[in-house]
Amino acid sequence: MEKSILAAKTFAALRSVIKAPVTELQYTNPYELLVAVLLSAQCTDARVNLVTPALFTRFPDPHALSCVTTAEILPYIQSVTFPNNKAAHLAKLGHVLMEKHGGSIPQSVEEIEKLPGCGHKTAEVVASVAFGIPAFPVDTHVFRVSNRIGLVSGKTVKEVEVQLKALFPKSEWSEGHHLLILHGRYTCKAQNPQCTSCVLATCCAYKAQMDMLPATVVGLKPRLGAYYCADCHQYCNQFIAITDENGLEQGSCPQCGSVHLHHTKTGKTAMKIRDFRV
Repeated sequence: MEKSILAAKTFAALRSVIKAPVTELQYTNPYELLVAVLLSAQCTDARVNLVTPALFTRFPDPHALSCVTTAEILPYIQSVTFPNNKAAHLAKLGHVLMEKHGGSIPQSVEEIEKLPGCGHKTAEVVASVAFGIPAFPVDTHVFRVSNRIGLVSGKTVKEVEVQLKALFPKSEWSEGHHLLILHGRYTCKAQNPQCTSCVLATCCAYKAQMDMLPATVVGLKPRLGAYYCADCHQYCNQFIAITDENGLEQGSCPQCGSVHLHHTKTGKTAMKIRDFRV
């Protein structure tokens, strides 16, 4: 399927099941959004939403944030990931916003990127959500989902961002970012993706590869070995590691060299397919 056709089909399908493709972070103004996005790095939106009400009550604006130390901020965000680093970033952020931006949040990706604790993804999210600037931020969900579907073939976050922006019109960038994030968060999960109930099952490259894997073998005997070779019908406790054409490490049978090994406890294939994580 051509990438342009796949792209249109992907967004149409996701729109049919995701009725409100917007950020799940809770905020009321650009300042709160910026802080929430900064806190969400390698942390769930749900966890961030638990700590921000008290944080925003105590530090309601850049001025309030600029008047305190890292130690005073830390208790409010102790339950998020990397709280010490993020508290230090927030303390510096308050000063920079007051000294260089008059207490306002800059409205360009380039200027937001210069703020303490704000990388490219954070800048694109804030510029897009707070100010309506076309952007296609790529987080772990967008990277994984867009590669799995087959929309992109990027090996880095930057490559995926460039390819997605080339594939979709600017008018769909921000919406597409949220569609892919929410799809990855609730359906196309890193672990145990819900392929059987996915609206993209018929056009997803990952699902097609999953369907090509050997079927589960029933009636195996774990007491005879951890693995069973479906080719030579021998059991073994260890395999020989080899690298396939996709650069993946596969286990091969020590008897015949076949990669058609199955876990004897579950009967499931031991073969791996290419997945996409950052």
